[in-house]
Amino acid sequence: MLNLASKTQAVKRSLQRLAAGMATAAEPIGATKVPMSNLEPNAYINYQRIEDNLAVVRDRLKRPLTLSEKIVYGHLDDPYHQEIERGKSYLKLRPDRVACQDATAQMAILQFMSAGMDTAAVPTTVHCDHLIEAQVGGVKDLERAKQINKEVYDFLATATAKYGLGFWNPGSGIIHQIILENYAFPGGLMIGTDSHTPNAGGLGMVACGVGGADAVDVMAGLPWELKCPKVIQVNLTGKIGGWTTPKDVILKVAGILTVKGGTGAIVEYTGPGVESLSCTGMATICNMGAEIGATTSLFPFNHRMVDYLKATRREAIANYARTFQHNLKADDGAEYDQTIEINLSELEPHINGPFTPDLATPISKFKGEVEKKGWPAELKVALIGSCTNSSYEDMTRSAAIAKEAASHGLQTKSKFTVTPGSEQVRATIERDGIIKVFEDVGGLVLANACGPCIGQWDRRDVKKGEPNSIITSYNRNFTGRNDANPATHAFVASPDIVTAMAFAGDLRFNPLTDSLTGTDGKPFKFSDPSGFELPPRGFDPGQDTFQPPPKDRASVQVAIDPKSERLQALKPFPPWDGKTPTDLPILIKVKGKCTTDHISAGGPWLKYRGHLENISQNCLIGAINAENGEANKVKNQITGEYGPVPETAKFYRDRGIKWVVIGDHNYGEGSSREHAALEPRFLGGFAVITRSFARIHETNLKKQGMLALTFANPEDYDKVRPSDRVDILGLESFAPGKNLTMVLKHEDGTKEEIPLAHSFNEGQIEWFKAGSALNLMASKFKQQKEQEARQQ
Repeated sequence: MLNLASKTQAVKRSLQRLAAGMATAAEPIGATKVPMSNLEPNAYINYQRIEDNLAVVRDRLKRPLTLSEKIVYGHLDDPYHQEIERGKSYLKLRPDRVACQDATAQMAILQFMSAGMDTAAVPTTVHCDHLIEAQVGGVKDLERAKQINKEVYDFLATATAKYGLGFWNPGSGIIHQIILENYAFPGGLMIGTDSHTPNAGGLGMVACGVGGADAVDVMAGLPWELKCPKVIQVNLTGKIGGWTTPKDVILKVAGILTVKGGTGAIVEYTGPGVESLSCTGMATICNMGAEIGATTSLFPFNHRMVDYLKATRREAIANYARTFQHNLKADDGAEYDQTIEINLSELEPHINGPFTPDLATPISKFKGEVEKKGWPAELKVALIGSCTNSSYEDMTRSAAIAKEAASHGLQTKSKFTVTPGSEQVRATIERDGIIKVFEDVGGLVLANACGPCIGQWDRRDVKKGEPNSIITSYNRNFTGRNDANPATHAFVASPDIVTAMAFAGDLRFNPLTDSLTGTDGKPFKFSDPSGFELPPRGFDPGQDTFQPPPKDRASVQVAIDPKSERLQALKPFPPWDGKTPTDLPILIKVKGKCTTDHISAGGPWLKYRGHLENISQNCLIGAINAENGEANKVKNQITGEYGPVPETAKFYRDRGIKWVVIGDHNYGEGSSREHAALEPRFLGGFAVITRSFARIHETNLKKQGMLALTFANPEDYDKVRPSDRVDILGLESFAPGKNLTMVLKHEDGTKEEIPLAHSFNEGQIEWFKAGSALNLMASKFKQQKEQEARQQ
């Protein structure tokens, strides 16, 4: 029997549904059919599944649910029997869609082709944003990229057409901005082959970065597996204003949680402060949540999302979400694993870095840190835009700062670049005169692409190895990330701070308190920045760069040249031979931070993302060898000679010798690139043994049939000598929750036994035995087809 509060809520929901035009209060939510996207009129939002699943889950758990729990559990494949325990259970989920960027899409599609299917099981899009190098300016850089990457773009265009995927041509914009403008919707579940997929959390979507193998699973109609996330609450009070922006919220959170503090958790933002954030501002916060290792981040449905949906011509979705808003916010009394309180009224602008995105410094203390740490004070380049901060609001606020400086006769002292997030943003800011404002003060507008944020930057103003400072509104600033120069000190801030600093040309400048001198010799201080949340005249869509799947797909031929240096058809990895691995050499004992950039470098290597053999030549070349403190120099345990990591690995592989990697804390943090797992597997690796893993990389290793193991006692890392030979015992009884044992055989003849933990479940153990998840999948599809043929 309903209590009074429940009755009140039921009546309230009925009235909301009636107000939205539904036929009767009793009509199920699924009776209304609303497309997920204007570009996919036959793929509908499935709120009914969430409603039905939650009825089962609520009955089982008998407790209030957080927002992320509602959305995640609402997409369970089997809500009746699924074990649900935060931080422990492995959930099998049914995402609504898949998104791939061009660098990772190549391998994902090559894997999908190997699975033997002819149509993706869920709506999937591919976005060409990673292969456009910033050099002289947007138009020329784009044309050069189209020529250089023609065979890759042709492959992606034909493969997407063949398998029923949407294709966004180069120049369309950055994947996450395109998703926000066209595909994200409140309550949805999406996976994307890029670590900043959580950007869509700004529209109330659970959007998770994954490796290409996970994407292939979902495209093939299999459930996606995710360790049941813990939930971190960031409660926002007060109101944002002045120089403080949404970017400063996540810069502050990164300083609190560090690059691994969010691992295994979803971050939910709550509280009255949420109302002062724009939809694109919320997306900025969710986007950079990848820097704390979070599974994803998201905000509750609110009027700011409604405004953005309407502005991007999706009013039907906004109205539909209103009728479902009881499931688009956390239940009263929902419990969180950790809570962080932030008062937006007191929050200062922050600058994070260098060399890591979690070294957070308030602007009031930053000058002191620059001088204390001896960071290069001269600011060489200031860069705004990227998937994190390229909204219309960001651009108009930065333009207001630039316009004020120009009114005093100033040009930027630092080089100043602008990266629009999408063709729609670019066309709109061009129409509204914002691009002209930037260009008039010396700004260079780059292509609608990732560009310098991911290392696609032909930088020529400093020599490699020359210490210098840059500041960006991007998300990542690992060593060499932006320009491949390990001596570049990269700092991350809001577009407002970045733009103001461009006019000072000095990291010690604080626009909140310091003055600049105009050409008239008079000092002036910047006013508080202001801009427009959404364009008053509406968005200009710009050029149409979208290619929908053709009606006749059977006649499409996928363009791939067997002699290509950039594309290579995949061959299955060999299955486990069932034998206990003995006397394995240690390829490298990695010391300290080892991100996916260290394991599989970006920049010039991006062009080989579709060619496993070629890109494997960058395997672990950035990792620091604990033996000698050097990168890409390891000892060949057979010859005794030192050489590059990939060559040494290949030497072992070609002689049938399996090998292992020893890693430090949070091994594999950073982007979701599965090449960091594919490459060691291709080169003959058997296991990666670390103090701890970043979530996505650990899963990617498992997908490729490698053992991802951790020291049961993290201090045992110190017992490993780079010259050791290794046995791994216990694989004959490999089981969930059961430790394995590593036997270290030292050169002096002594031995040590080290317990190794793992997070493999039964399904993942089958991946290992089969040689990869793809091998297992292809085998099952083959059996299914054979069975269907026999039945016919």
